[in-house]
Amino acid sequence: MFAGGDAAPILGIDPGVSCCGYGAIVRRGAQPHAVACGVIRTDPTVPLPARLALLAGELDQLVEELQPAAVVVERVLFQVNARTAISVGQASGLALVAAARRDIPVVQYSPNEVKLAIAGDGGAGKREVAAMVARLLKLPTPPSPADAADALALALCHAWRLRVPDTESRSDRLGAAIAKATS
Repeated sequence: MFAGGDAAPILGIDPGVSCCGYGAIVRRGAQPHAVACGVIRTDPTVPLPARLALLAGELDQLVEELQPAAVVVERVLFQVNARTAISVGQASGLALVAAARRDIPVVQYSPNEVKLAIAGDGGAGKREVAAMVARLLKLPTPPSPADAADALALALCHAWRLRVPDTESRSDRLGAAIAKATS
């Protein structure tokens, strides 16, 4: 865990039943800062329902503690291994529910969208993503394990997407100015 700030963070979740990464950032001015980073692990020898219950409880606790402004979950588009895809889908569903129970907006990005936003290459490897996350967040070393770095990358990707479309507030102001001028 990292030291927190006052602003509501953006929480990234890299879903997995065995190892679920999480990372939260806040923006102070233009600079993003990590406020939480780690993984939730479950024992593969324990029956799946018990592992899912443990993961659900940990995700609920994390969301309750951080009270994020948004939860960003990696979208699963394709997996070569069907068992892995099902596992990731189950963990993803638990993260979505933890946010929905608290009326927290949820956003999903594909791994390629995140890699492109963070490393400038949709095919970047885990090392490149982790190194860029460390650089962007001014961390002394890349976050470890990779699931935690990926979760921080998800949060960063969304923070940048939020900065780009400031058109709503501009559009509202423009519309109000036009209405005022024509009335």
